Amino acid sequence: MSLDLQDIPRVKSITKQDFIKNYFKPQKPVVIEQFITDWPAYTKWNLEYIKAVAGDKTVPLYDDRPVDYKDGFNQPHATMKMRDYVDLLKREPTKFRIFLWNVLKEVPQLQKDFKFPDFGLRLMKGLPMLFFGGRDSYTFMHYDIDLANIFHFHFEGEKQIILFDQKQNKHLYKVPHALITREDINFSNPDFNKWPALKNAKGWQCQLNHGEVLYMPEGYWHYMRYITPGFSMSLRAIARNPKNLTKAIYNVFIMRNFDNLMRRIKGQKWIDWKNKKAIINTNKNLN
Repeated sequence: MSLDLQDIPRVKSITKQDFIKNYFKPQKPVVIEQFITDWPAYTKWNLEYIKAVAGDKTVPLYDDRPVDYKDGFNQPHATMKMRDYVDLLKREPTKFRIFLWNVLKEVPQLQKDFKFPDFGLRLMKGLPMLFFGGRDSYTFMHYDIDLANIFHFHFEGEKQIILFDQKQNKHLYKVPHALITREDINFSNPDFNKWPALKNAKGWQCQLNHGEVLYMPEGYWHYMRYITPGFSMSLRAIARNPKNLTKAIYNVFIMRNFDNLMRRIKGQKWIDWKNKKAIINTNKNLN
């Protein structure tokens, strides 16, 4: 048995009008296959190129270890020079990933390789973020703190992506006061005996290849696994739905600070309580 996932629709290219009508307004994901063929990045961006232009930059690295109460919000597990990291990716599988690496700030010349596309949404120009991963490395199932509309441009290699909308929360073993599900769920091959509620979750899936763009609607949960070493860039547009906007403000200003405070007061007991609560809350909804 596997998760109930439908394939994300794919189009070769798309007009702004069609994107707004068919995907943004109904809040449905889509893969656009040939939207950035005119970008210099389309032909230039691969791991060797990044190594050449950013090799001496020190980059923050993350792996799939469970959240520890001592870890600050988005605090890296290690650092490395980009050239050494790219060599590692090409040499062997590694759990180390880079996420939320601000390409404009770190390597301004990369800005010349892409342009901000007009999807009919106002993109946040200061926040193009790069994400890197080695073979079989993955992100925990999570959604973004600001519930933004995300355009995810993939470069080099292949990436498996699974998405759920916020209506599926009750089936996903969502951890309270957090943006993640239980970290011990393998969404590539879930154990339904251990996580029975996942049988009721309805989601989306795709495999993303070089030069393809995935649109992830507001607040969508996403799990990403690098089938081969590669990297992606995300551009984002602020949530438009008032409910999502309110939730984003709550997450940034209240939830995150409350969670940090409880970690300081209760330590690992707080993390353990949240993980237990994820199971109790989800199994309540089982028939």
